Amino acid sequence: MFKNILILALFTTISTIQPMDNPTATKIVFSKDASSLVEIQKVNPTIKVELVFASPNNFTKQVLYRNAQCLLHKDAAEKLDLVQKEFLKQGLGLLIGDAFRPLAVQRILWDINPDENFVANPDKGGGRHTRGTAVDLTLINLETGEMLKMPSEVSDFSRCRRNRQDMSPTGRKNMLLLEGIMKKHGFLPLASEWWHFDLAGWRSYPAIDLDFDEIEAQKT
Repeated sequence: MFKNILILALFTTISTIQPMDNPTATKIVFSKDASSLVEIQKVNPTIKVELVFASPNNFTKQVLYRNAQCLLHKDAAEKLDLVQKEFLKQGLGLLIGDAFRPLAVQRILWDINPDENFVANPDKGGGRHTRGTAVDLTLINLETGEMLKMPSEVSDFSRCRRNRQDMSPTGRKNMLLLEGIMKKHGFLPLASEWWHFDLAGWRSYPAIDLDFDEIEAQKT
C-alpha cells in the first residue's frame, strides 16, 4: 500500500503479540494512515446511514463510536456506489449499520463476545471492519423509508446465518436480492451474518489503528 519504506515508517505502528508459550509470535502491522478512507455519503449521498455503535441500541448496550463517520476504503466505496445506483432503479436503497471500525472498538467487542463466528479476534490481524473493506447493511424501500423484511433483525446473532432453513420466503428472497447485487459488484457475503459483506481481496488491505478523531485530524 505504501510507495516506499520511508512512508511505511511514518504511517504504521507495529503491535507484537507474544504469548508466554510462543515468544516468536508473528508481528502484526497496523496502519496509521487514513488517506484511503472516504465518507460514503460524500461518494453517494443517497445511501442512508445509521451506525449501530454510535448509539446504545446494539448488543453491547454502549455507545462505542464517538464523533463517528461512515467511512470505507475508497475501493469499497466506489463499488458500493455502483450497488446503490442499481438498487435505486428498483425503488430501493442501502442502509448501512457499520463500516470502518476503530481497532480499539474491535477490542471492546472481542472482550464482550470472544466468539470468532461473530466477532473477529483483533490479535489475529485486526479484523475485517478495521480495514475499511467490510460493511454491514440492509435494504430500504425508498418510498416508505422502511427496511425490507430480512431473515432477522440486524445484529440478531441467533438467526443471522445465511443457510438457515426456517427463514421466511420473503426474508430469503430479499436476502438473496441484496446478496446478488453485492456479489455482482465485487463483494463477498459472510456466511454467518446475512448483513455482512467484504470487498473481494480484503485481506490485502491493512488494518487501521486510528479512532474517528485521529482520522479527522489527518484531514486538516
